[in-house]
Amino acid sequence: MEKFGSLYQSGDWKGEKHVPVIHISDKVKKGEVVELRVNIGEEIPHPNTLEHHIKWIKVYFHGEGDKFPVEIGNYNFTSHGEYGVFTEPDLTIKFKVEKSGTIYAASYCNIHGLWENSKKVEVE
Repeated sequence: MEKFGSLYQSGDWKGEKHVPVIHISDKVKKGEVVELRVNIGEEIPHPNTLEHHIKWIKVYFHGEGDKFPVEIGNYNFTSHGEYGVFTEPDLTIKFKVEKSGTIYAASYCNIHGLWENSKKVEVE
């Protein structure tokens, strides 16, 4: 049986336009609001047309020692040229954490499928 995780692709976002780019400080303060930005196509722009677009981005935090990750954001990009309106796959989230862990970002391109990236965050 094939696992769902095997459907995700990854790579270096500087050379692959589909990989979610995660911007967050490497170290954050316990219990303080932190800002996280995730976008697609930072180095190489991703098309945003009806025929080829990013449909969604999901963001999770998996605390060290926790059994499961917590979904901290689920963003659907729904306008891809209808009446000249285009949503861009770029989002900002503000949240608090109590311990170190890993941010995971997943995205879906309607032509090239599922993509993922992650970044460790240390709580001081």
